[in-house]
Amino acid sequence: MFNNDPSPQLLKERLHYAGRKFSFEVSYLRLPNGVEGEWECIRHPGGSLAVPVTPEGKLILVDQYRIPLKQRLLEFPAGTVEAYEEPAETIKRELEEETGYHGNKWQDLGKFPLAPGYSDEYIYVFLATELEKLENPPEQDEDEDITIVLYTPEELEQLIHSGENKLDAKTITSYYLARPFL
Repeated sequence: MFNNDPSPQLLKERLHYAGRKFSFEVSYLRLPNGVEGEWECIRHPGGSLAVPVTPEGKLILVDQYRIPLKQRLLEFPAGTVEAYEEPAETIKRELEEETGYHGNKWQDLGKFPLAPGYSDEYIYVFLATELEKLENPPEQDEDEDITIVLYTPEELEQLIHSGENKLDAKTITSYYLARPFL
């Protein structure tokens, strides 16, 4: 059961940074209990993610270096929703750019907030099946260094439970949203 208390009152808001992919705001709020304070928030347009499954039942992941963590991670293909796109359009484009595969069948698996403690970003999740390898795939973005990796669902689950920290939260969450359909 959710708490039905009224929302905090916004007293003032400041934009600290506006970048290419996100902005950073600081809001001064009064909570329903009277406490006032500053809350920081990253504003993000959202991301779309595909759980791509090959005709052989393998999951396609991308191996890429993540600068904030200073390590490579395995992730499902994903990308930022552009202002002119719907989430479904974004992920169809990103799947082709990042993997060289085209999905012929798509299923919307829902959305979830990525890190609501400091960001308003939602991840929109889609299952992509009936994949075809493209003869002339689009170029990867110049700021991406991606390698494609294939896993069976069982292998991915073993990796999730291994404690090796090689996967990000959106990949783990999306796997479990897709699992009933695999």
